[in-house]
Amino acid sequence: MREPRNANALLLQSWSELERARAAGELADASSMWKRCLLVAELDPRDPAPWVVMLGVARLERHGRADVYATWNEILTRDRWHREAYLSMLAYLSPQESGSTAQMVEFVDSVRPRMPANAPCASVDLRVHVTHFHAAVARGGAEALLAPSRWSVPQAAELLERAQTTWPQPAFFSHAATLADLNLLTYALTVANKRREAAPVFDAIGGRVTSWPWHVEGDPLTAFESARSKAR
Repeated sequence: MREPRNANALLLQSWSELERARAAGELADASSMWKRCLLVAELDPRDPAPWVVMLGVARLERHGRADVYATWNEILTRDRWHREAYLSMLAYLSPQESGSTAQMVEFVDSVRPRMPANAPCASVDLRVHVTHFHAAVARGGAEALLAPSRWSVPQAAELLERAQTTWPQPAFFSHAATLADLNLLTYALTVANKRREAAPVFDAIGGRVTSWPWHVEGDPLTAFESARSKAR
């Protein structure tokens, strides 16, 4: 690298390597990436991004919980509501990685009371509900048939009501992933059989589709368009 102490270049390299590692399921040289991120953190102590990359490394390398939470706390001191960090912790606490459904719920319950309604990470609550819905459907049988009823439980119903009222409002969200959150909301309203309520959210999206969570239903664009056509 021509500029070995260029924080932006080092960070971009680290993000790129992390994305490739996620796709491959492993890191080629976790130690070098960790050291590089520590250098970026030294060069720009206020930036949470190198710590977010290190959180991703810790997940891939199955670091101990103490190391993961130490990295998480470094992020929080720099950006209390960093979206990618919250999604990363939610994935870390999932049954697919190092946690359980109960731990995902506990995590969201612990952060919800202090989280601003329009925070960049505000969708974590709804993500947990959608994840639980997917798990119930995947198990099949009676549980899959009853999965839509999960959305009538007071906590889930109230969450959908608040989100459908506020999230589509112009400028309610100002973060870069607003489109992803609105796609998540339209999906949740659709599977909860609240198609009429989904209509204004589809209007706010304007046909801009994200892969997740629509890909669970097959081709994301086809699933999105099918749901939008019924939301009238």
